Amino acid sequence: MSDRGAMDKLKGKAKEVAGKVTGDKRQESEGRTDQAKGKAKDAVDDLQDRARGVRDSLSRDRKEP
Repeated sequence: MSDRGAMDKLKGKAKEVAGKVTGDKRQESEGRTDQAKGKAKDAVDDLQDRARGVRDSLSRDRKEP
């Protein structure tokens, strides 16, 4: 999990809980949105890691005789 995504998910969870406690539906919704944004950032980071792995694998294959 990336730090970027983790921070958004944590912030979102806090907002969601605060919204539930205070009855503020908008803040609750913002919290869920922040959590979704964090999950999306994690997915992008995972995709980038996979792409780097494929690139590195292809580079190694070219170097081997």
